[in-house]
Amino acid sequence: MGTPVNIIIGSHVWVEDPTVAWIDGHVTKITGENAEVQTSNGKTVVANLSKVYPKDMEAPAGGVDDMTKLSYLHESGVLQNLAARYQLNEIYTYTGNILIAINPFQRLPHLYDSHMMTQYKGAPLGELSPHVFAVADVAYRAMINEGKSNSILVSGESGAGKTETTKMLMRYLAYLGGRVATEGRTVEQQVLESNPVLEAFGNAKTVRNNNSSRFGKFVEIQFNRQGKISGAAIRTYLLERSRVCQISDPERNYHCFYLLCAAPQEIVEKYKLGKPSSFHYLNQSNCYELVGVSDAHDYLATRRAMDIVGISAQEQDAIFRVVAGILHLGNIDFTKGQEIDSSVLKDDKSKFHLKMTAELLMCDSEALKDALCKRVMITPEEVIKRPLDPHAATISRDGLAKTIYSRLFDWIVDKINVSIGQDPTSKSLIGVLDIYGFESFKTNSFEQFCINFTNEKLQQHFNQHVFKMEQEEYTKEEIDWSYIEFVDNQDVLDLIEKKPGGIIALLDEACMFPKSTHETFAQKLYQTFKTHKRFIKPKLSRTDFSISHYAGEVLYQSDQFLDKNKDYVVAEHQDLLSASKCSFVSGLFPSLPDETSKSSKFSSIGSRFKLQLQALMETLNSTEPHYVRCVKPNNLLKPAVFENLNVMQQLRCGGVLEAIRISCAGYPTRRIFYEFLHRFGVLAPEILEGNYDEKIACGKILEKKGLTGFQIGKTKVFLRAGQMAELDARRAESLWRRKLAFKFKKQTKAATVIQARWRCYRAHSYHKKLKRALIVTQCRWRGRVARKELRKLKMAARETGALKEAKDKLEKTVEDLTWRLQLEKRLRTDLEEAKGQEIAKLQSSLQATQSKLDETTEMLAKEREAVRKAVEEAPPVIKETTVHVEDTEKIDSLTAEVENLKASFQSEQRRADDAENKFTEAQKISEERQRKLHESEGKVHQLQESFHRLEEKLANVESENKVLRQQAVSIAPSKLLSGRSKSSLQRSSENGLVINTETRTTADPLSPSFNMRENYEVEDKPQKSLNEKQQEHQDLLIRCIAQDLGFAGSRPVAACITYKCLLQWRSFEVERTSVFDRIIQTIGHAIETQDNNEVLAYWLSNASTLLLLLQRTLKASGAAGMAPQRRRSSSATLFGRMTQSFRGTPQGVNLSFVNGSLTGGVDKLRQVEAKYPALLFKQQLTAYVEKIYGMIRDNLKKEISPLLGLCIQAPRTSRASLVKGTSRSLGNAAGQQALIAHWQGIVKSLDSFLNTLKANHVPPFLVRKVFTQIFSFINVQLFNSLLLRRECCSFSNGEYVKAGLAELENWCYKSTDEYAGSAWDELKHIRQAIGFLVIHQKPKKTLDEISHDLCPVLSVQQLYRISTMYWDDKYGTHSVSPEVISNMRVLMTEDSNNPVSNSFLLDDDSSIPFSVDDISKSMDPIDISDIEPPPLIRENSGFIFLLPRTD
Repeated sequence: MGTPVNIIIGSHVWVEDPTVAWIDGHVTKITGENAEVQTSNGKTVVANLSKVYPKDMEAPAGGVDDMTKLSYLHESGVLQNLAARYQLNEIYTYTGNILIAINPFQRLPHLYDSHMMTQYKGAPLGELSPHVFAVADVAYRAMINEGKSNSILVSGESGAGKTETTKMLMRYLAYLGGRVATEGRTVEQQVLESNPVLEAFGNAKTVRNNNSSRFGKFVEIQFNRQGKISGAAIRTYLLERSRVCQISDPERNYHCFYLLCAAPQEIVEKYKLGKPSSFHYLNQSNCYELVGVSDAHDYLATRRAMDIVGISAQEQDAIFRVVAGILHLGNIDFTKGQEIDSSVLKDDKSKFHLKMTAELLMCDSEALKDALCKRVMITPEEVIKRPLDPHAATISRDGLAKTIYSRLFDWIVDKINVSIGQDPTSKSLIGVLDIYGFESFKTNSFEQFCINFTNEKLQQHFNQHVFKMEQEEYTKEEIDWSYIEFVDNQDVLDLIEKKPGGIIALLDEACMFPKSTHETFAQKLYQTFKTHKRFIKPKLSRTDFSISHYAGEVLYQSDQFLDKNKDYVVAEHQDLLSASKCSFVSGLFPSLPDETSKSSKFSSIGSRFKLQLQALMETLNSTEPHYVRCVKPNNLLKPAVFENLNVMQQLRCGGVLEAIRISCAGYPTRRIFYEFLHRFGVLAPEILEGNYDEKIACGKILEKKGLTGFQIGKTKVFLRAGQMAELDARRAESLWRRKLAFKFKKQTKAATVIQARWRCYRAHSYHKKLKRALIVTQCRWRGRVARKELRKLKMAARETGALKEAKDKLEKTVEDLTWRLQLEKRLRTDLEEAKGQEIAKLQSSLQATQSKLDETTEMLAKEREAVRKAVEEAPPVIKETTVHVEDTEKIDSLTAEVENLKASFQSEQRRADDAENKFTEAQKISEERQRKLHESEGKVHQLQESFHRLEEKLANVESENKVLRQQAVSIAPSKLLSGRSKSSLQRSSENGLVINTETRTTADPLSPSFNMRENYEVEDKPQKSLNEKQQEHQDLLIRCIAQDLGFAGSRPVAACITYKCLLQWRSFEVERTSVFDRIIQTIGHAIETQDNNEVLAYWLSNASTLLLLLQRTLKASGAAGMAPQRRRSSSATLFGRMTQSFRGTPQGVNLSFVNGSLTGGVDKLRQVEAKYPALLFKQQLTAYVEKIYGMIRDNLKKEISPLLGLCIQAPRTSRASLVKGTSRSLGNAAGQQALIAHWQGIVKSLDSFLNTLKANHVPPFLVRKVFTQIFSFINVQLFNSLLLRRECCSFSNGEYVKAGLAELENWCYKSTDEYAGSAWDELKHIRQAIGFLVIHQKPKKTLDEISHDLCPVLSVQQLYRISTMYWDDKYGTHSVSPEVISNMRVLMTEDSNNPVSNSFLLDDDSSIPFSVDDISKSMDPIDISDIEPPPLIRENSGFIFLLPRTD
């Protein structure tokens, strides 16, 4: 296991513990060869340094997927790694190319679904996470590529999951090699269905397991030359025959005996059976029932399984009759007879069982008695019958029972093989070996000796394979390994099987001497092997012996070795049973040749065991082996329970630790250059700073530390056992010195800071004291000066006091006088201003009065003058008369009328106002109703349009369905061409236009052509001419479109002229034509080269454009595909028919005669009633659009697939820049470019494809679909690789992938939404997963934050896998908290029954993501009226309609 060296105080180590096998701790004291260790559970343990192993403190928390990557390859490191992975539900782990599978005792369907099988198909071993599928895939690939058979050896104790592992192996092999069914069931199903039968007759309860296989099973899965499964066979080895007669407590015999005793009552009565305790072969142990197992239920299940594997009811009855006969045979006891050394039946009970045995085996009871109690001695003179004593008779009875059971088991196996079916022509196979494991109990007898002998043989084979793998690794790395010693167990095998002198040979020799006993046998062993290092004689026993096996020392009790080894081939037994009246029993014992049947011959079970084992090893040696070691983590059969001691014992018995010993004999520690420099660069920082190659740098570091014996390979450093610990110890010392130096530096810096602060404080305090003293001094000095000045002022004040008072009085008087003078001036000014204003007012009033007086004077003068004139003019006599005044009454009446009119006007005005208000309201209501009416009319119009579209679609679908139903009875046009007359007529509509040469020879019986033979003959010659001309036009069109015609703007010329020609020729409306087939053949021939993306893009553009034109033009005819009854045109001449055809031209075609020539053009797309050929052409064109689209998409996938495998993990070489202090890395910009070179390769491929599609004017809708599916493919591949490869789930790798995703996002931005569409959204899984990897403070995140905010699209299974696989190689941070992991487990357990949610891998969608309607809706209308025809047909008068119209 390697010698641990450089264990120092403070080292983290592993020490042995009686409860948990190994426990970690740190060394607190070293005294001589002993070390005192403080363990993690708080105890102090003193252990020898040779039994203390270093612990790798830098090992990932989740363990490593290949234990050859462990820094310290020893038992404790292996156990800790397996336990850590098991807690994360990582049940598979590699040790080199050996797979260790730990039974999870719970369903993990996501590990075995079809997605997982797809991922492992063709993947090299070790590239993805460890898995049983990877082992099966490697075996299958080796068989296919090298043509050599392979074998997979599945070992482990019962309950470790061997059967389930075997089932998964066969399921994956069936996935790779196809499923060849036999009678409705696949080969692997039949093999698995045979398990219950083989378990019933070959399994038994042992001390450790309730269902232990007591035989070896080698399942051969046979393959034909194509790599398909063609057959299978089950080979059984080394059945433990002695168990039939001898068992020890608390074990049981084979299950079938107990099942038969628990059978239905009629079966029990039929065979005269009873409880198991009533039979000698069963009551040697006190265990008759198994906890939680119903023998009665298992009996019925076994019968059903026998039905499934093809054992008939009669054969089943015969089988159980033989089983019952063995039980009765064991109850036959013997006692001494009257003659010397003779024996007779002991009592009536023995006679009853003898009779029942004879009845069940259908043989004569007396003959059976003689066969058991007597032996025939053949001498040259006579044949002598010699009686047997009771002991010899008992041995004869047990020998007969073992022989019958052994042959019965072989018959069942042969029957199963016949049912499965073998392939005798198969040249290669993959074998799956399922055999019992190493056994060591309190009492170990002959059975354990044989089983452990088998496991020693297999372990030697295993050791040779492991050593071979080591050699291959050393050779691959080109290092010298010639001096490495091979750890072999040949000495143990020689001890057991060597001739002469081996234990088996000595046992056979003892069995052949009648007087030999187990004591004499044991003494012989002691004498023979007293100096053998593997053979140990116990001190307190005279018959026991111990053998030091690879898995440990086993103590064997030899008291039953002789009896269990004896196996006589008795001629009497053979003759008795071969003469049985039961054909089944006689078939088990076919007649032997005369020379072999004359006498009894001794046969050793041990020798036979050795021969069978030799045959098995020859089979295994002829194949390339692969190993799966199954481990049962606990005896409680419960999930999430890992019992260290139990697992450690299984690792020893499974040879895993032996494989580790082999690795330790060579170079157990291997590190790639980057990891070595990253870990031990601290030992020689000056080397890292130098410009050295990684390989040279590693060698210089090792040489500097004085290590010898190491090897430098091409990519790895190989260290001998103990050297890793020595380097770690020196690294720890270096780090400790650095730590101390850093601590001293830190303390020095702290002291300097303290001193500086103290000096600052002292100076500051002195400054403050000095400042206070200065202030006090200044204050006192100022006070003194101020007091002195005060005294002076007081003296001066006394002298000038009187003068000052007089001066103040005078000044006050002057101030009062000045104030009074100013007040008088102000009052005088105000008075003058008031007087002036009053004078102005009086003057204005005077002027107004004067003007009024003048006016009055003038009026008075005028009145006086008027009076004077009136007096003068008045007559002298004045006669008074009465005058009636009418004006007053009129005025009154008018006034009243006016009042009435006003009142009526006001009432009318009020009424008008009311009417106007009502009109306004009505107008508003009317406007609202009118608006609603317009909306309703719009909706009705939309509904009518939708209804019409649906009607058209329905008509099209019904017509196409009708056409397709008639397709089965229609005849292909291409087959009609050879046998049809080119002069027959084909009309496309009632006008009788002749359009094609492919016509039907059968004429319409209602057509007037039967009555107008003369007209028909007259027309025949012109018609043939027209048809030939039309054929020439079609040939010219096909030749034309076969060329690259390019584009007119963004419109593909080939599609446009094809459509215009078909529309002009009215090909859509005919019943028979070959033009569509020829167009399809042209497209198919053009895209035969699938790798030419330019050609594919060109034809995708043309096909989609033509399909769009057909979709918007064709309308399925109600009688599509049917031959309508047409009447012949009244005009029988060719010209008349052409004229009528012009009148009947579709609306979408303009035809006219200009200067005697025919011209035409297509202006608008109008719907045309299409017949069957046109509808079929549309379907074929749709299929080609989908096919070309898929070819372009798949070509891009093929181009970027190799790059995706490189994009998920950062290049190793680039990581050297992470080593601190290195100057060998590139500049930042150049280094970043080198990091994302693979991503830029993908971007380059995307750009190339986009440019190709744009250059060929592929509709943007299809371009978006292509890149959406491509990005979905990128998402699936990257995400699945991330979940299957732990080394990818690191922080630095997340940064690398994040940088690459940024390149893709930049590409989407540059490509715009027109072409990229929603492609970026397809990367949601990998984006969120990478976002989780690079986020900081993961332990603080709750499950709700992770599942709803950070990663909403990821399932719990996906989050759990990422969380458990995460490791931070940059900052050393941890993943999410244990509480979050626990909550994820709970959710997964609750959702374990959902197969969809359990699958954490994504599936790539390769379907066609669009329909014809999608293309039609997404593409803009196309104007084809101005398309210039190509030169090939431009000058041809038959294509003049293609020329653009000039108005």
